[in-house]
Amino acid sequence: MTKLMQKRLKTSLTVSAVLVAAFLAGCASKIDTMSEQKAVNEFVAKANIASNVSVADETNWWNKLNSDQLNELVTGALANNYNLQTSQLTLKSALARLGEQKAQYLPQGGVNVGAARSDAPSVYDRQSSANVALDWQLDLFGRITALVDAANASAMSQAEQVRLLQIEVVSSVVKGFVSYQGNVEKQHIVALQIEALEQSIDVLQARVDEGVANELDLNRTMAQLRQQQALMPAIEYAKYSDLSALAVLSGKLAQNIAIENEQSVLERDFSVALKNANNAIALRPDISRALFDFSQANSLSVAASKALLPDISLSAFAGVVSIDSTGLKNTDQQWQVAPQLQWSLLSYPALLAQRDAQQFLSEAAYSDYQQVVLTALSESELSLQLLVNQAQQKRFADERYDFANKAFLQAQAMYEEGQIPYLELLDARQDVLIAQENAVETTISSLLAKVNAYQSFNGQWSYALNDTNK
Repeated sequence: MTKLMQKRLKTSLTVSAVLVAAFLAGCASKIDTMSEQKAVNEFVAKANIASNVSVADETNWWNKLNSDQLNELVTGALANNYNLQTSQLTLKSALARLGEQKAQYLPQGGVNVGAARSDAPSVYDRQSSANVALDWQLDLFGRITALVDAANASAMSQAEQVRLLQIEVVSSVVKGFVSYQGNVEKQHIVALQIEALEQSIDVLQARVDEGVANELDLNRTMAQLRQQQALMPAIEYAKYSDLSALAVLSGKLAQNIAIENEQSVLERDFSVALKNANNAIALRPDISRALFDFSQANSLSVAASKALLPDISLSAFAGVVSIDSTGLKNTDQQWQVAPQLQWSLLSYPALLAQRDAQQFLSEAAYSDYQQVVLTALSESELSLQLLVNQAQQKRFADERYDFANKAFLQAQAMYEEGQIPYLELLDARQDVLIAQENAVETTISSLLAKVNAYQSFNGQWSYALNDTNK
């Protein structure tokens, strides 16, 4: 933890020390990511926030919901999501740029072949030439290596961004599917409640007409009916919102996606279990990406420092010229190798400012890396707290519904025996309606909290997902 939280870059190189430091620190152009990853592992292990989580392999955790429909949605979204495709293409571009940067180790140049012919009275002239020109930038001080390391870190960072989007796509699809099925279940419950209230109103209206009941009971029941009917448009919109979100994730329009009702998914055995909870945090792509961003900034800082040193290169030229003029042939060959040293001494103030600016960016990247580690740990801990709290709320909500339903059945029996007025029966019915809706809400929230926990502890299952989709 000391290494992770207190490490600071020391980048105050003076101009007089740059030349010596270039030889002594030629291999320091990139961060030791393995060492940093080990420090994160130790930090997470000391925090020990997930010691009570069950142990099991979380690969393809959404399969535990046992829904073929959901599995197809996840597979389709991973294949067709436009944001994910964009990120994957950006990764390919970063890899191509890495190859371009590595090519700077090789000599650069070109080949030129030409021929000319003229034919005039008494004069015949033909000339041909071929030459090769090369320029080889010697990486004696490690500037090209630092730029290659920066390009490599950039590509690795983009690879982690792809993994981040995969996590977001999978988690959002599962959440959207669960939310949709939850809204279908709520709509079903409200429809049953409306049907029961309408039957009660028919009975009450007949009793009012007979003069054995008053309009107060009827109006109270009508108010309960309108209350439940008002919920239907909101639930319908929530369903469409879930459908639209799933369509966007799958690269489709809402009218082109259809989901069958599968409310049983809300009651299936679905729990959170992790093969290694500490690794599930330490290997999160947001942490890895921040580390590679830091490594890239550090390598660019090293490259900026190397720019203070002279550039040494070799220039070479080889050519052949053949001239055939009026029957006389002549062929000349020539070559040249010239070492060159270029040192931008007059540009030192600008180069020093550029180096200092890049060093500050490197320090900023490290600070951001530390913040990402803390945020990831805090987010994971909060997801477990939410999981526990939602489980408790669900248990209390289920018990509340059981008691409210028993009270309603008792009130109904007492009303039929004439022991209580109808208004008390209405109150008991109102209690059971509210308790039932709350029980459904907490069931959905508890399930979403489990999905959120898997989304937070994503370090291992996302790697497996990435390997599967290569």
